Amino acid sequence: MNRNICRATAISALLFTTASSAIAHTDYSEAGTSHWVEGVRGSASEPTERQKAPYGYESTGVPERILVVDKNTRHINVVQLETVSIRFGGKVVNWTFDAYPRRNFSLSNILPGVDGVTVYVDESPMYRGR
Repeated sequence: MNRNICRATAISALLFTTASSAIAHTDYSEAGTSHWVEGVRGSASEPTERQKAPYGYESTGVPERILVVDKNTRHINVVQLETVSIRFGGKVVNWTFDAYPRRNFSLSNILPGVDGVTVYVDESPMYRGR
């Protein structure tokens, strides 16, 4: 009986330590779905693909809205963590803007060939006041 209690305590401590180190950071992913898994899998010396992407990442999620960009478009406004479908001519990309708010950048960083369009990233309401 005493041996079972010791074993259960050791397993609980191990699980708690592993889980707390995996989730002890701010989660900027889509509804927290898979970001923590990457934190567990990733090496401390090698950043994940999402960490290397300063503008966000291509998404397989359902876009919240569709943005049609044409030759007259000069800027688009998005919100941090928002997933949108961007359409320009025959090009379409679903993109999640996992980027720092108020970090403006050229849309050509996401869609090569789309020059002269600036992306303005606003702060997500989820993080206001933090």
